[in-house]
Amino acid sequence: MASRSIGEVATGVLVLAATAGFLVYALGNTGRSSTSGMELQAKFDNIGSLASGADVKIGGVAVGRVVTTTIDPQSYQAVVRFTVQPNIKLPTDSSAQISTGGLLGGAFLTLSPGGAEATLANGGTVGITQSASNLEDLLGKFIFNVGSLADATQQSLKQKADSPK
Repeated sequence: MASRSIGEVATGVLVLAATAGFLVYALGNTGRSSTSGMELQAKFDNIGSLASGADVKIGGVAVGRVVTTTIDPQSYQAVVRFTVQPNIKLPTDSSAQISTGGLLGGAFLTLSPGGAEATLANGGTVGITQSASNLEDLLGKFIFNVGSLADATQQSLKQKADSPK
């Protein structure tokens, strides 16, 4: 009986060690880069579903990570702090936009480098921003416009039918 319980304990320890090994491997190989690099910020009216840890991309290539998202208590704008790789030198007239990877994709921050000679320093602010598009709002506007177009078409057809020839 004692040998059976020792074997069960040894098996349990082996299972826990294997689980810990898989966990360490998974955390080390998730493809996530560190948040080191130059830290910048940008202010948006609406960041949609952008969250800490989201990619920062230039030309579709990940060059950094979103570090934090907070609210500015004076302007009530969302403040996004993010990092970019130290070798990326963004011109001062660069722009930032909240983008999504399709209908079900996650949000990420897209940077578009400007053409200015001067570059943003560590802690700098990207001044030109475009907020996230809300899919529900866009769909509502589309439906409203289609309804208005249908009403206008019906009125036009009715006027043509009622007018003498």
